[in-house]
Amino acid sequence: MKIKKILASTVAVLDSDVEKGGGTDDTAALQAVLDEAKDGETGVWLIMDGAALVSGLDVYSNTTIECLSRSCGFFQKANSNRSIVSNKDWSFSTLTTKNVTLIGGTYNQDCHNQAHHFIPEPGTREHDNFAASRWVFGLEFYGVEYLTLRDLVVRNFRTFSVTVGNFKHCLIENVWLDLPDRMYAQNQDGFHFWGPGQFLTVKNVGGTVGDDFMNIGPDEHDGESSIYDVIVDGVFLENADQAIRLLSYKHGVLDRVTVRNVSGTYRSFGFYINCWFPGPTYGDFRNLFFENIDLREDPPVYDYREGFLFSVGGNIQSLTCKNIRHHNPRDSRPLFEFGLPFYDMKFKFPENNRPKLENVFIDGLTIIEDTPAPKPADYIQVYDKVDRMVLRDVFVVRDGTTAPDGHLLAFRQTGEIGSLYLSDVRANGFKKLIDEEEKIGKIVSSNVLVEK
Repeated sequence: MKIKKILASTVAVLDSDVEKGGGTDDTAALQAVLDEAKDGETGVWLIMDGAALVSGLDVYSNTTIECLSRSCGFFQKANSNRSIVSNKDWSFSTLTTKNVTLIGGTYNQDCHNQAHHFIPEPGTREHDNFAASRWVFGLEFYGVEYLTLRDLVVRNFRTFSVTVGNFKHCLIENVWLDLPDRMYAQNQDGFHFWGPGQFLTVKNVGGTVGDDFMNIGPDEHDGESSIYDVIVDGVFLENADQAIRLLSYKHGVLDRVTVRNVSGTYRSFGFYINCWFPGPTYGDFRNLFFENIDLREDPPVYDYREGFLFSVGGNIQSLTCKNIRHHNPRDSRPLFEFGLPFYDMKFKFPENNRPKLENVFIDGLTIIEDTPAPKPADYIQVYDKVDRMVLRDVFVVRDGTTAPDGHLLAFRQTGEIGSLYLSDVRANGFKKLIDEEEKIGKIVSSNVLVEK
């Protein structure tokens, strides 16, 4: 295939600024370059050697947009009310676009001057693929095989920063989310992934968001699709409202997921792993693995419930959390909640239709407190039945506790554990290590030392 290489300054004015905006609308000139890949026989490599004001650009297969520095890129024209860059041929059922790459630069959506959502015209791709109302995303791609986003900044996104649905082989690396104009409760999420999807790699990403930093929700869009084979390695949060959400609520499967090396600061919720939407089904989470987590809590932003590090609920076959660190907490939020699948914490499960949380492994948990908590902390809270739980290599130092209080493990509502395996646990400062031990069917323990 022939790849046509075009220097943007030879076809466009490029008199904008990726932070301040302004300048000449370069949309038509740049879109004409990208349209040269429309026939599928010619590829386009557009090199941005400056900053362009655009309303929005559509790409085809075999397209690369490369920005020479982070001062190069795009500033979105006011009231464009669409994504800055998207693939032209959307599909949630077939892979319509191949080999799309964005490298470098800054993509500024100018969030204060875009609508949160709009009503799409009948017959448009927005109308065909979404409900009556749809949100304005920063970058979005649907039906893409071999999608790469690398070394770029997405700035002041209106709602979701990057949304990818129906994908295979997606790589996102060294991408920063910059949100100086964060707005309260405006769905300014970071990375959002919908199924069907397979082979997703996200490496060395970070920044600030006004909701979930990342949401991997296979069937959130259609209630049916699945996502398999995910690696998220290296996430740096900067005062994010929430960290990472895994969401399966109906018939879609989420399986073979690894999330590791997550650090920084968050405000309300860490890892939300549940169905979210109330209903008779509880999702299908299979094998999930989290490793090397060190998040520090900032004051929470949401008032409808308390903050947490992990909240886990729904149908889950296996969850492993390895090397989780909780250092000098500022409040008494739980580290783990098990058995709350929805945002509605008062939801009552029918006795003949309950979620099934099978296996939980917590292997390596370190809690260091140097000041008294505002109220007694129950670090692991069980709200519904967990078949098997393993707590191994747990180290708790509560130097700030003036009198023993709280529990490492406690039960709420209809919480119970079939079998609990404790090994290599050392803790101090708790009123009791486990509250209401009678709600555990069997306890097997070794090398457990609890001091006052």
